[in-house]
Amino acid sequence: MKILVINCGSSSLKYQILDMTNETLLCKGLVEKIGIDGSVINHTKIGQDKFVLETPMKDHKDAIAQVLAAIQDPDHGVVTSMSEIGAVGHRVVHGGEHYADSVLIDDEVMKVIEECSDLAPLHNPPNIAGIEACKALMPDTPMVAVFDTAFHQTMPPESYIYALPYEYYTKYGIRRYGFHGTSHKYVARRAAEMLNVSLEDLKLITCHLGNGASVSAIKHGKCIDTSMGFTPLEGLVMGTRSGDIDPALVTYIREKENLAPGKANEILNKKSGVLGISGVSSDFRDIEAAVEEGNERAALALKVFAHKVRFYIGAYIAEMNGCDAIVFTAGVGENDITMRELICHDLGNLGIKIDPLKNKIRGKETIISADDAKVKALLIPTNEELMIARDTFQIIKKLK
Repeated sequence: MKILVINCGSSSLKYQILDMTNETLLCKGLVEKIGIDGSVINHTKIGQDKFVLETPMKDHKDAIAQVLAAIQDPDHGVVTSMSEIGAVGHRVVHGGEHYADSVLIDDEVMKVIEECSDLAPLHNPPNIAGIEACKALMPDTPMVAVFDTAFHQTMPPESYIYALPYEYYTKYGIRRYGFHGTSHKYVARRAAEMLNVSLEDLKLITCHLGNGASVSAIKHGKCIDTSMGFTPLEGLVMGTRSGDIDPALVTYIREKENLAPGKANEILNKKSGVLGISGVSSDFRDIEAAVEEGNERAALALKVFAHKVRFYIGAYIAEMNGCDAIVFTAGVGENDITMRELICHDLGNLGIKIDPLKNKIRGKETIISADDAKVKALLIPTNEELMIARDTFQIIKKLK
């Protein structure tokens, strides 16, 4: 069965087609500037050069139409007709408390996704637009929603309830949800396979470290805690997000700077993090280059980021009463040798020790811990699209 994976943003759309017979990636692509001048589709059939077409796309339906044309094109397509596509797997950011797993999309599911738009106003609406566009153009093809929040729905109440008046939770759903769930789920399962141990027998800490970053505690296959909260702003220091701060700072800064409504939220989400500290960039490569040139604020930004990751690792080891393995994934986790060293430095008393030679690697699945380390350290490139395709495939198989 061939699965089309769709990930819609407000003005962009990423897609892949995978053959689930052997989980082979057949093609991938990116549509940019949807609804904006200069709309373009970048399509790559595996084994061929990238095909680029600039064409007007006023909305997501136009964009999906271009995707369907590209995947059926005689020269760079991978199917001869849409009947070869067994299902579409859609990334959906927020499923609230309704879904702890991926689900076949029907009218009730669409209603829930729409209701959760209040919780993810920047993400769920374009996700909905992508689903509706696919339904219009592929009315007979089953569709599955794969939620970023679903994997974290196994957290116990003591992990997700805020110490606020309880009626805010019951009335408005204000609680910790967590994000990056599809990535955490994929690397946790892959870690168990690499270690040749059942996931149900492991205590794992998975570190999704990129421009957006989060850490999860996974005990016996279930997430029991994660660093992101009601929004992706909570938790680690990130590229442009502040992560954990004293909430009183919001009012204090707003008054001191005489900020307009919404401006403080913009500062915390888009002008803070390692960008705010360093004054250089939100890209860790740029910051490390600045460190090489003697930039002290850049060096401080890296130390603050590493400190916060170490903080959560220590907390989750305590919460799970031990840890068998730590997994590094996403852009920084997979590729930043220096940052992994900073995070793991001097954690020997917790059983964490990486081998400097094994750690000198980027983007490849491997074990980087020292041979005598009690806690394994793994580098696993994430593959959210494959996880979406797997979930979709398992659901559709049950319909046959």
